[in-house]
Amino acid sequence: MFLKPVILEVHDLPELWFRALWELWNQHSGDSREYMVQHGSFEQMHKRKEFDFFLGHVRNPGQRPIIPIVPEGSNISPPTDMEAVGVYFANYIMGAEVAENETYTYGNRINASLSRVIEILKNTPDTNQAIIEIGRPEDVFISDPPCLRLIDCRIKDGKLHFFIYFRSWDLWAGLPQNLGGLQLLKEYIAEEIGVQDGEMIVSSKGLHVYDYVWSQVEEMIKYKRV
Repeated sequence: MFLKPVILEVHDLPELWFRALWELWNQHSGDSREYMVQHGSFEQMHKRKEFDFFLGHVRNPGQRPIIPIVPEGSNISPPTDMEAVGVYFANYIMGAEVAENETYTYGNRINASLSRVIEILKNTPDTNQAIIEIGRPEDVFISDPPCLRLIDCRIKDGKLHFFIYFRSWDLWAGLPQNLGGLQLLKEYIAEEIGVQDGEMIVSSKGLHVYDYVWSQVEEMIKYKRV
């Protein structure tokens, strides 16, 4: 049996979240993996339902709102809000500090090369070298290595585009928070280099939903996005 990659073309971030949930539960329910977590977060505590491989092309990721749209009057708890995304962006994307109980933060890794990447994009916009690498070879030796591994940048038609890879990715709560914060990062970099905000292509071989929110997912996919 072959792997079943899932590729979505969507308009904005709320559509990406909803369409990915719908695909995992409906169109590709029989193709997905379902397994008990064996290592890392929630080890031997929760199950995951997971795509073999996922790629999402978001044409207008900066269109507001950049967070999920949850139907009014439903029993669904929103996975995030703009205040939380703003705090996440400030503290965990742009912030470089690492607390005593942390081995890393995305911001700590991003800030190691952010200024240089901005400089490269300013001076040589037609480059393939503007990559913000979050993953490191030694991460294989820590118990909970970064899920976000790299942010590749490209300027085309006067716009900054992001190509993002996650090794493992919580679709319900992680994706909207992560991409909300990374969209704000893209807007920041675009302003710094003097170009327009562009598109996102995101991918993961581990996009999943934990069993403790399966009932929320089932409730959510009953609604069609207007």
